[in-house]
Amino acid sequence: MSHKVIPYGKQFISEEDIQAVISVLKSDYLTQGPKIEEFEQKFAQYIGVNYAVAVSNGTAALHLCALALEVSPGQKVITTPITFAASANCIRYCGGEVVFSDIDSDTYLIDIEAVKKLLSDSPIGTYQGIIPVDFAGRAVNLEELRELANQYNLWIIEDACHAPGGYFIDSKNNIQHCGNGQFADLAIFSFHPVKHIAAGEGGMITTNDIELYKKLLKLRTHGITKNSGEFVNTLETAFGKSEIQKSEFPLWYMEMQELGFNYRLTDFQAALGQSQLSKATERLQRRRDIAKMYTDVFSSNKKIIRSSGDIEGHAYHLFVIEIENREGLYTFLRTKNIFAQVHYFPTHLMPYYAQFGWKSGDFIHAESYYSNCLSLPMYPTMSDEDVNYVIDNVLSFLGE
Repeated sequence: MSHKVIPYGKQFISEEDIQAVISVLKSDYLTQGPKIEEFEQKFAQYIGVNYAVAVSNGTAALHLCALALEVSPGQKVITTPITFAASANCIRYCGGEVVFSDIDSDTYLIDIEAVKKLLSDSPIGTYQGIIPVDFAGRAVNLEELRELANQYNLWIIEDACHAPGGYFIDSKNNIQHCGNGQFADLAIFSFHPVKHIAAGEGGMITTNDIELYKKLLKLRTHGITKNSGEFVNTLETAFGKSEIQKSEFPLWYMEMQELGFNYRLTDFQAALGQSQLSKATERLQRRRDIAKMYTDVFSSNKKIIRSSGDIEGHAYHLFVIEIENREGLYTFLRTKNIFAQVHYFPTHLMPYYAQFGWKSGDFIHAESYYSNCLSLPMYPTMSDEDVNYVIDNVLSFLGE
């Protein structure tokens, strides 16, 4: 194996990124400082949304969304089985019940027709919400899903971890970016190293709902508020004295008003994320260029069942192909230092979820997809030479 290693995904940290982090490390604040709000504002502008809340990771973002929407024990929420487990786990953290619905075999996204049937087969009020996933970077048609959700009084959390910069075209021929708050109540993003924007770890929640925004700010910091306009206790209680001649609360005072969590992002992570964000558009275009190179070769190959294709609005966190001998190709590519990956094992078949009665055969499209899928390398610093090396070896395995 003489060729350099080509992983399925990889971060790129520039000198500019490094200097942004060093600057914070030399500053007065490592956490809870000004870089957090700066990053939130820049990200909100990038997405086209009113509010953004930075948190410690994408899983924390999902959990806080479920808390803000007051998911409670026994409530039922619909999601896709083809996703990272966190998309479902956030409901279980709150004691809710996860109900899976099959994917569309062409898009790999949750099948809206299947969701319609699930809802129509049950009395209104059976389900409380839905968590669609912009899997691999392809945007869910949230306009269509919102119309359906409104019929059944459902909230929507958009899991857009794979899709910053992704979009779909609505019925009025307008571009609707993932996470822009036009149709979903809340949306979440991840800054894991293999994602579009790397902050080591980290996540972001976006919304246009100011009440949800206020809830999220409190919940990410132990349920504590320092906003005097929200205080419940009296001035006497705050000062610790029964007789006090004061008209304002002391500057040190804060209140824990509900059970929250420490899901904060650090300032140096925010600085790295903000620096990466400044290059997001350029790097997204490179992902799309790579996808086109793959598509030009694989879309007409009869030995490949299906591929992600060259899709308008796709953010290409992953480029997936389906092939009958997936294990053979996976193993062959590893001998060539190409480390493709499989995304994902169906969540409903994980042992934890199987205990609730989910089993093989429940979702034929999701399970068929899993048996054939392989994510080819996709990251902005791949050279054309790297991409062609991957293509040549896939074709070699196929005997072409």
